[in-house]
Amino acid sequence: MANNEKNLPERTDQIIDGAMETDHTDTLVAERETTKDKVVAKVKETKDKAAHEAAGQARGLVSQGLERGSDTVSNVAKLVGDTATGLDDNLGKEYGDYARKAASYLDETAQSLAAKDPDELIEDTRNFVRKSPGIALAGAAIIGFAVARLIQSGLDAETDRL
Repeated sequence: MANNEKNLPERTDQIIDGAMETDHTDTLVAERETTKDKVVAKVKETKDKAAHEAAGQARGLVSQGLERGSDTVSNVAKLVGDTATGLDDNLGKEYGDYARKAASYLDETAQSLAAKDPDELIEDTRNFVRKSPGIALAGAAIIGFAVARLIQSGLDAETDRL
């Protein structure tokens, strides 16, 4: 009765057709989610949410900065334009013309700033940093130094008041 042509499992004398065939196409293996997986998923979710909120706040700050910067440049343009007449009288017409040209350029710059989208300005800044990293780094250092001095002078004034 034993089939000598095939290697049969121990204590088996015959193979039933189809008994050894298995179809795993509809078998699903479900892994239980571990605590570590849950924590990692929660951290990723929180990180994504915080990044989205930070980007929104940054765009808001850039938008405010654009508005204030545009107003400031516009005010400087008006001030330079107003002094052009005095320059005509005191130094000569060509100096007054320089002041008018500068005022015109500043006014155009103010209008350009007011029309810019915050995302466009951010992209322009990124491109500038990629093209001129040395200048960007030097500018950041100068701004950092200026902010540090402003903070220090504010702290010194507070100490003097006490």
